[in-house]
Amino acid sequence: MAVIRTEKLSFVYGEGTPFRKVAVDNVDLEINEGEFIGIIGHTGSGKSTLIQHFNGLLRPTSGEVYIDGEKLWDDKKKLRDIRFKVGLVFQYPEYQLFEETCYKDIAFGPKNMGLSEDEIDKRVRETAQLVGLKPELLEKSPFELSGGQKRRVAIAGVMAMEPKVLILDEPASGLDPKGRSQILGLIREYHKEKKNTVMLVSHSMEDVAKHCSKILVMNNASIYCYDTPANVFHRSTELESMGLAVPQITRVFDRLKAMGANINDDVYTVGYGKDLLCRMLSDKGGQTPDDN
Repeated sequence: MAVIRTEKLSFVYGEGTPFRKVAVDNVDLEINEGEFIGIIGHTGSGKSTLIQHFNGLLRPTSGEVYIDGEKLWDDKKKLRDIRFKVGLVFQYPEYQLFEETCYKDIAFGPKNMGLSEDEIDKRVRETAQLVGLKPELLEKSPFELSGGQKRRVAIAGVMAMEPKVLILDEPASGLDPKGRSQILGLIREYHKEKKNTVMLVSHSMEDVAKHCSKILVMNNASIYCYDTPANVFHRSTELESMGLAVPQITRVFDRLKAMGANINDDVYTVGYGKDLLCRMLSDKGGQTPDDN
């Protein structure tokens, strides 16, 4: 079942002015429950504008958005409740922390949902554990924490609302490699445990290739393609012509193919590339570039 669906969705900035710009153009899209979706596209492609429609931060210039089968803008009285189904974590979410303690920051969203104190406490502690925050940190000010810990607190605040869809806009931006790996790892564990829909906006082809089950490519305000990682990165030449860099491992194997290696598969993760090379080297009948 589609948890998010759009029909001919369009959005225009500066309508009626000389600065008019079409940011999303006639988009038809279905996002099913339980999927881990990567969203990629060059700067200005429309990906950030698109995701802001999914919880009502932006109202379409034309077209419709459906959340869990309900039209988002059909009844303003229901808009607030529908918005709780889609949690959006902006880039650098730690800049939005403001409470006295980490506990209060994580509890802010659930409290606005009108939940009981017991349920709020349960969600705060479960989510803190899920993102790797030790219990003693909950009573500390978020401003005493490291950058990576602050980001965990900010992400936990959205996770604690238990949205059916969690959208993260460049969640690992600005972090060192270790911090990046940790943040993306906890998002993957969250998806595995909760089994709800996760959407990851990223400029890193390696990240979406490693974690996502499907990839949505935005180009010039429209959907260029929406498919599995293998099918998307099979179009590496087309992606590069749009200014998108395919994963480095994909470029390596594309080069090996061009040199004559007998490789039929599309490789987009390091792990799979390693396994494929090991099989090739152990297969006496397999061709490598040196065979020619």
